[in-house]
Amino acid sequence: MMDFIFSVLAFIAAVGVLVVVHELGHFCVARAVGIKVLRFSVGFGKPIWGRRIGRDQTEFVVAAIPLGGYVKMLDDREGPVPPADLRREFNRQPLAARTAVVMAGPLFNFLFAILAYCAMYVIGISGLKPQIGEVAPDSIAAKAGLRQGVEIVSVDEEPTPTWEAVINETIPKVVDGEPVNLLVRDEDGRTRKVAIDLGRVHIDDLARGSLLRRLGIQPYRPHLEAVIGDVLAGGAAERSGLRAGDRILRADGRPMQSWEQWVDYVQERPEQTIQLRVERGETPLSLEVRPERSEVEGRVIGRIGAGVAPPKDLDPALVATQRYTLLDAFGHSVSKTLEMSVITLKIIFKMVLGEASVRNLSGPISIAQYAGQSAGIGMAAFLSFLAIVSVSLGVLNLLPVPLLDGGHLLYYLIELVQRKPVSVETQRFAQQIGMVLLGSLMAIAIYNDVARILN
Repeated sequence: MMDFIFSVLAFIAAVGVLVVVHELGHFCVARAVGIKVLRFSVGFGKPIWGRRIGRDQTEFVVAAIPLGGYVKMLDDREGPVPPADLRREFNRQPLAARTAVVMAGPLFNFLFAILAYCAMYVIGISGLKPQIGEVAPDSIAAKAGLRQGVEIVSVDEEPTPTWEAVINETIPKVVDGEPVNLLVRDEDGRTRKVAIDLGRVHIDDLARGSLLRRLGIQPYRPHLEAVIGDVLAGGAAERSGLRAGDRILRADGRPMQSWEQWVDYVQERPEQTIQLRVERGETPLSLEVRPERSEVEGRVIGRIGAGVAPPKDLDPALVATQRYTLLDAFGHSVSKTLEMSVITLKIIFKMVLGEASVRNLSGPISIAQYAGQSAGIGMAAFLSFLAIVSVSLGVLNLLPVPLLDGGHLLYYLIELVQRKPVSVETQRFAQQIGMVLLGSLMAIAIYNDVARILN
């Protein structure tokens, strides 16, 4: 239950920050060009808090549905405008001013992503060093010459001190379907170059989080004892009475000597009752757990909804931290934001062409889960999550879809060409199309969320 509450709070915090950033862009530029702002709302629906501030008595509101926001400006299309305020009405502004106001929201999202990435790089991203534990026979990695014990030093000449860095540098190549060049260090300390053909890796493998498995790589992991860490609210582990800190001694009478052995045992027994002998503190207990059925990449496995307790004495030599000075961090942040923007556009384009599955779409439930997970890991991970979502919001809002900022920019482009505004009737018709399209996308995203939970 606490995990659920934490995820909800992290989701509200993340959405609140990103909505404020986006709408602040519209607000600041509107005020700068002389447009009167009537309301700044975080959320939709009935206001639960509000206050009027400033010479214009702009109403700042927090509404009940925390899934977006808006800035309401003075506009004669929504009602009569006092003669004294006509010059401050949005629709009477020059085309350049209106364009700047609309573009400011997405641009603020990109600026926020740069700042978030910059803070993340300054704080530092810690993780396991990219040392290979196992390589599957006849896999992509095996055919490229990778083997157990090898450490990945760089990907396309970009240093990769952690597995996260390896994955982040490989993702753009997967999207483009291009080979990736690795610099690896063998167990004897010698370095060599390895080229991996990513042609057999599909973009949907990224959505499933199975990139390394698809390559045939199993990261080296230190020995982990079979001790329960986080317990998922409502999962099989919680229902069975398992708690964080419980040590799994035996399963159906078989000794469990590692977390990996315990995971394999559970995955092989979906919907089968397992008799457990656990140790809680110094007290032995007998419990039983029935793993839930789950399908992963066409394979049916068992899951109980529990994570491993982090080791207390992890070898420092296995851990690395990716950290930069402020100046270097800013440069990497700009490059990262541009790279993520391009990747997002390419994935959208591939989904439109049918080259990528709509399963790549995530809705509010998945975003809430990711928010809670990243916030639980630490500030650097949460900043990375905020930056990724902020980039996605910026890119999506620039798409030429009615109701989005990009739709308004399309109207302005047509106005620039034909030297007169798009008619109100045309805009209303386009908005109806936009509502159907966005509603359909939201329905697909929510369906994906529910499917992930059921699976």
